[in-house]
Amino acid sequence: MRTSSSTAPRTWFISGASRGLGRAFTVAALERGDRVVAVARTIVREDFDERHGDRLLTLTLDVTDRAAVFAAVATAVDHFGRLDVVVNNAGTMSMGMIEEFTEAEARAQFEVNFFGALWVCQAVLPHLRAQRAGHIVQISSIAALGGFPSTGMYSASKFALEGMSEALAMEAATFGITVSIVQPGGYWTDLYSSMTSTTPVEAYGPLRAELERQWAEGSIDSEPRLAAEAVQKLVDSDDPPLRLLLGSMVYDLAFDISRQRMDTWAGWEQVSRTAEHAIPAPGCAH
Repeated sequence: MRTSSSTAPRTWFISGASRGLGRAFTVAALERGDRVVAVARTIVREDFDERHGDRLLTLTLDVTDRAAVFAAVATAVDHFGRLDVVVNNAGTMSMGMIEEFTEAEARAQFEVNFFGALWVCQAVLPHLRAQRAGHIVQISSIAALGGFPSTGMYSASKFALEGMSEALAMEAATFGITVSIVQPGGYWTDLYSSMTSTTPVEAYGPLRAELERQWAEGSIDSEPRLAAEAVQKLVDSDDPPLRLLLGSMVYDLAFDISRQRMDTWAGWEQVSRTAEHAIPAPGCAH
């Protein structure tokens, strides 16, 4: 990991900045002397230290409103002149078995976690392209490492975010823009206390009971400040990675899941390879 020697103040655009990780990212950036455009559905400037003065711009924004996102980004650029780091942090969680989701509940999960991030990316890219510089940081989740019972729709939204972000990283690189996907583990935020749940289907009662038993064993989550420190190191790097895991549990799980997948692929290698045999396009004249 190489760290940039540049100390010039940067301008951040952070969604979901009023609480949890987003607030920690905002405070960390301000503490180091950077400028921040902090956006959220509900955000109060007075909730932040007044000594940051005109280095902080707070904007009320629902990231699911594409037109509002473009307007907010335009306001941010007009106010500070440029954007250097864009953090797509806004997110929600809806718990439930896949069968239990209504259409409205399923779509709502994607509206913030995927489409909200997509709209922000589309809004900032023209400005970053003009600068030929910038760093987009997508806050994903441990849930994007694999699907798990009761968090499947949340995982799906994060899988979608990561698939889009991988393509975006290659597209944006031609303009000097970097994209990084951050996969955090557990942090003391209100994600779980503010999450919604589906209406339970009785047949899943035993599985729910087993999951509750596992969760009752507990896990020790971390302070959001530690995630903010890691993101600062990420954006300071001269060679930032496409993916960054945050936390030992996530790190170990990522390797475990990857090994399991590789073992399965290897075990089915013959079937995979025999499913392919190139032939001329149907209907082509010989």
